[in-house]
Amino acid sequence: MTTTDQLHPDIAAALAEIPGGVVIDSHHAQWPELGMTIDVPSEHERAVGGCADGNVCAFSGSNLSGTRASFSYCGTYSPGITVRSIANARSAGYVQARSSSGSVLATAIATSWANVSGTVATLNCVP
Repeated sequence: MTTTDQLHPDIAAALAEIPGGVVIDSHHAQWPELGMTIDVPSEHERAVGGCADGNVCAFSGSNLSGTRASFSYCGTYSPGITVRSIANARSAGYVQARSSSGSVLATAIATSWANVSGTVATLNCVP
């Protein structure tokens, strides 16, 4: 069993911010009711660049690197991590990173990605 002391800080912060999270291990957590997962790459993995087909993803680093939050349902989400890039691995629609005032910080159309500047409050997926 993983204790809170063993959790990666990004996982611990997301669990504290978003209710309903389930720890998979020290670098992975999921929110089944939200269709969301957060994965922190280990030191041995290369930069995370993959957003699974049909998902919308947020990354803590620019250019699709760092910790990844994945969403399998299209909706509005609080990503639970600092967001520096977004990806839309869906075949249609778009995803936007928005500030707390609702301003669009970045948009990724279907099968694309974008870097984000500013503080992201929500990801909005539009079918």
